[in-house]
Amino acid sequence: MITYRPANERGHARHGWLESWHSFSFAGYNDPDHVHWGPLRVINEDRVQAGQGFGSHSHRDMEIISYVIDGALAHKDSMGNSATIVPGEVQRMSAGSGVTHSEYNHDQEGLTHFLQIWIIPDTQGIAPGYEQKTYAEAEKRGRLRLVGSRDGSEGSVTIHQDASMYAGLFDGNESATLDIAAGRLAYMHVVRGAAVVNGRAVSAGDALLYADEPRVEITSGDNAEILVFDLPRLQ
Repeated sequence: MITYRPANERGHARHGWLESWHSFSFAGYNDPDHVHWGPLRVINEDRVQAGQGFGSHSHRDMEIISYVIDGALAHKDSMGNSATIVPGEVQRMSAGSGVTHSEYNHDQEGLTHFLQIWIIPDTQGIAPGYEQKTYAEAEKRGRLRLVGSRDGSEGSVTIHQDASMYAGLFDGNESATLDIAAGRLAYMHVVRGAAVVNGRAVSAGDALLYADEPRVEITSGDNAEILVFDLPRLQ
């Protein structure tokens, strides 16, 4: 079964300095039909106004992935990490037993547009951790490049869960297929542009949720940037 979730059905919030679209229940958005998909718990598409951001706040027992679409996101945390995340990079922070961090758009003119993704870990109370890696456009062009995995294979960031995250760029006749093992789930999110995925036309913010399906098939991209998650079913 493939379930289509159009972008405009997501939760939506405006806070002046922040506009956010929620793929799953989050903060004031409560949707019992969209709480998580396997261990994929949050995909927030955030637009942070110039000079604004998220002040210091705490997390625990969550794998938090930041994926910048436009602009830059400044990160600082209680582990001593201080970095700026830009398009083409993937940042993974394991909150584990507890971590405090802040995220800001220090540009005084432009927006920062990014995805914050939460994945429920398979072990609680681990030591907090941080990782940030860059993936060149050529590595994602016309293919699904592994950018997150349980074992950090192929230069991906390490996710403390039996889950994999892929990123791809598709235009014209570029295409890619990802096989889904029996008993597993998948989730496809369009970051930008448009494409045809498993025969359905999709565009920015749209998602497809896969259960008992053999593969994800991406074709006919129009400046498309796509994320795909290969996920276990939660017990």
